[in-house]
Amino acid sequence: MPSITQELTKKKLVHPPAFLPENVMYETIMGSYAFGVSTDHSDRDIYGFCIPPKEDVFPHLAGEIQGFGKQRKRFDQFQKHHVMDGNAAGGKGLIYDLSIYSIVRYFELCMENNPNVIDSLFTPHDCVLHVTAVGNLVRDHRTKFLHKGCWPKFKGYAYSQLHKMRSKQPIGKRKELREEFGFDVKFAYHTVRLLLECEQILMHRDIDLRRDREHLKAIRRGEVSQEEIFLLASEKERDLEKLYHESKIPDGPDESQLKELLLNCLEQHYGNLDACIARVDANSIALKEITEIVDRVRNRI
Repeated sequence: MPSITQELTKKKLVHPPAFLPENVMYETIMGSYAFGVSTDHSDRDIYGFCIPPKEDVFPHLAGEIQGFGKQRKRFDQFQKHHVMDGNAAGGKGLIYDLSIYSIVRYFELCMENNPNVIDSLFTPHDCVLHVTAVGNLVRDHRTKFLHKGCWPKFKGYAYSQLHKMRSKQPIGKRKELREEFGFDVKFAYHTVRLLLECEQILMHRDIDLRRDREHLKAIRRGEVSQEEIFLLASEKERDLEKLYHESKIPDGPDESQLKELLLNCLEQHYGNLDACIARVDANSIALKEITEIVDRVRNRI
């Protein structure tokens, strides 16, 4: 099944780099659809990743020396917002927001527990629009990206939403929300959603994006007051701070493990990588660590 990026490119509605449409590994619907709170008027937020040409990932294959001379621009991400496909949904039309990352950048953002990107690995199956064997491999190992670093990340995003709810001057549809409910219920529901997701990670090292959808729907309908949102955020911050220190999940990402996963993905796509990288076995790593320890001891004598 072709990806959304591929379909929109064929219709000349988007113009990504030439390699991209045929090399998308994963696409999923994000936003309100993924969280189970969508309306008929919701746009389609599409997140995913692709595998760029081999020379983008391993620039030395093109003769480039990192840090020397002119560095060619390598693919990082393709984003296009408000793409109107008038023929979609049986002629009713759909508006798409596309965010397709290089697999390397995607791994980096997931390792950082960036809320927007890490969520895309935990969308329900009915939100996955396009997935290859590589995409499934990453989804199968998605919990390995989660760690205690989620708390500062999610907290920052949540309080950014809370700040916007308090002070941002609304325009367009957001202005209508404030006029109807007295405050921006969309910012409110995102604040609560982010805090509750972080709680799931710290408790279970997993995310069910639709676990709290009835509560989130109530917030979007204006059934929870602004004062209740502020109180909930304050109480949840206190609870999550305590949970952060008590949680048994890893303090940070296991880079070696995730690097191996990344290399497995690239090898599935490119073929054998022996000419691209120098693989270091466990014995070599151990010997290097022992040598460094011996050198440090010698320097102290």
